[in-house]
Amino acid sequence: MSANLYFKQIEIGPMQNFVYLVGSTETRKAAVVDAAWDIGAILHYAADDDMEITHALITHTHPDHVGSWLHGRHIEGIEELLAKVKAKAVVHKAEAEFLKFLSPSDLIKTESGDTIDFGGVEIRLLHTPGHTPGSQCFLLEGAASGEAGRLISGDTLFIGSCGRMDFPGGSAEQMYESLTQKLMHLPDDTILFPGHNYSSNKTSTIGEQRRTNPYLQFHTLNAFLTAMGYV
Repeated sequence: MSANLYFKQIEIGPMQNFVYLVGSTETRKAAVVDAAWDIGAILHYAADDDMEITHALITHTHPDHVGSWLHGRHIEGIEELLAKVKAKAVVHKAEAEFLKFLSPSDLIKTESGDTIDFGGVEIRLLHTPGHTPGSQCFLLEGAASGEAGRLISGDTLFIGSCGRMDFPGGSAEQMYESLTQKLMHLPDDTILFPGHNYSSNKTSTIGEQRRTNPYLQFHTLNAFLTAMGYV
């Protein structure tokens, strides 16, 4: 991980969303993760820190993470952000179709394992379907010096729980695989930064969640599906 890492966690909106600013203090370039609810406030945070937003990373395309309409209410999001800054929206290819209000030139469609570099900071994209087909997490890997990595997990993994699987496009089978075959393969000291503030703590670690998260205590898919009420 870059020694010049800029990283800010911001709680915003009535659904306790976390928005993240990640970038380089050397180049002053940053990405915003899941820009929604109050674009003016997000831009104000970046401007106060003298950071230029060049990328908008999207964990998934539910309205509370990218904007549009939810329960009859308009939510600011990616569209309003790109009207104010020159940035590229980074979305998994499985959900790019839900951003038809953006120009194709504004989009970077990703696959699992892709990396995004902005100003010397590199983020690896992990495709973690289950909550939605194109859900993805963003990993800043730890340095060789032993510094812990950081995982922005969106609505895949929360502190003490995981994302809902009963929305359209959700899949309990895929969620189990994403949790057990992808996220639980990360080092225990990886710091977890979830998509919502649903806990008394704002961060955790993969190791702590491995030990204490009830959704991570199932050793077979069938046991997980039974507990979730799908069997």
